[in-house]
Amino acid sequence: MNWSFQLYSARKFQPWEDVFAMVAKAGYAQVEGFGGLYDDPAALRAMLDRNGLTMPTGHFSLDMLEGDFAAARRIAETLGIGTLICPHIAEESRPSDEAGWRAFAARLAAVHENCRKAGLRFAWHNHDFEFVPCSDGPVPQRVILDAAPEIGWEMDVAWVVRGGADPMRWIDEYASRIVAAHVKDIAPADEAQDEDGWADVGHGTMDWPAIMKALRDKTPARVFVMEHDNPSDVGRFARRSIEAAKTF
Repeated sequence: MNWSFQLYSARKFQPWEDVFAMVAKAGYAQVEGFGGLYDDPAALRAMLDRNGLTMPTGHFSLDMLEGDFAAARRIAETLGIGTLICPHIAEESRPSDEAGWRAFAARLAAVHENCRKAGLRFAWHNHDFEFVPCSDGPVPQRVILDAAPEIGWEMDVAWVVRGGADPMRWIDEYASRIVAAHVKDIAPADEAQDEDGWADVGHGTMDWPAIMKALRDKTPARVFVMEHDNPSDVGRFARRSIEAAKTF
């Protein structure tokens, strides 16, 4: 099982050299990058190599992917990233109706085409807002996937749940599109308020054994990325999550 670690989880626990050593010691062989890490790709690659880690997936802002794709490609090539993932769109830039989301999907499709020409893969990463129906009815995530049928989907399963949707139904319907998944957990109500209501994987309310079985059996995803958006102790999160995941 290719358990990866989203380095965004450790952004508050510097220096990065210590984070990479901790992640490797905890038993991860892969990490997923994000925009704040890419200032010096060669140094980052050296840090990966020193710790025996690879970075098969990485998050890239839509601004970079549209505005300076050549830079994104160079970063990906240096780090060995094969799948570029767009992780977010700012609230003030989000469409409000189906036509707006279709236009947004066309932008993602254009990024996908650039990736394809460069021999790279491309995917969209969801949060919760994509599951809130538009003003005229459709669910944005469905519009994105249907209007841009070539792009992949990195499914953040816990955000699907926080968006009020059933992840198992979405796995069933869009299984072939899911190229990677974020493995994160939701704390019981009124717990872990200092961690924004997130939990270590396997220690929350998500039925991860069933979800992982569905992801393994039904989708092409082979990169499963541990993430906690605001851990109070990143080492604890890393260790407890991978220990639990080995039982899924």
